[in-house]
Amino acid sequence: MTLPAVPMSVAPEQQPAAPPARPARALDVALRVAGGVVAVWAGVLAAVLDLLFATWAWQVVKGLSGGAAKGLVGTALAVGGIAAVVMLTVLVASFAHAAVGTRWAAALPALPWFVVIVAGGLRTTEGDLGLSGDNVLGVALVVAGAITFAVLGFRQLVVPLTAH
Repeated sequence: MTLPAVPMSVAPEQQPAAPPARPARALDVALRVAGGVVAVWAGVLAAVLDLLFATWAWQVVKGLSGGAAKGLVGTALAVGGIAAVVMLTVLVASFAHAAVGTRWAAALPALPWFVVIVAGGLRTTEGDLGLSGDNVLGVALVVAGAITFAVLGFRQLVVPLTAH
């Protein structure tokens, strides 16, 4: 025994949704170039902030009287300053990598950072010096920033890029 078929309307099959359109190539290139320019200026700003902090913190430590307070404040400023430099460097290098999307993107903020740091160690014609040789905290901040940029650059060169 067969049952009669129930009449029903047959709707045409729905086409799958089209994938979202990729941005135009020119727009993509323009955004990457703009991201690179921002990364370069972020490297300059990071170096200026590092130099300002190192000079200020060293003056604070030198201005304190001797004893445990000087050691405690000096240690706190050193640890906090080095942590801040490392975090700022990671942030700037990560932004450059994300904005430009190439393996060499960490060099964009690193090169101007090094130029500003070296310029901070040179004496001006008026005798001003941004980073003096007796500023141990400043030297530690420079070393921390340089090592962080080197590690991030090496990591970006070695680790394969993820598909976007």
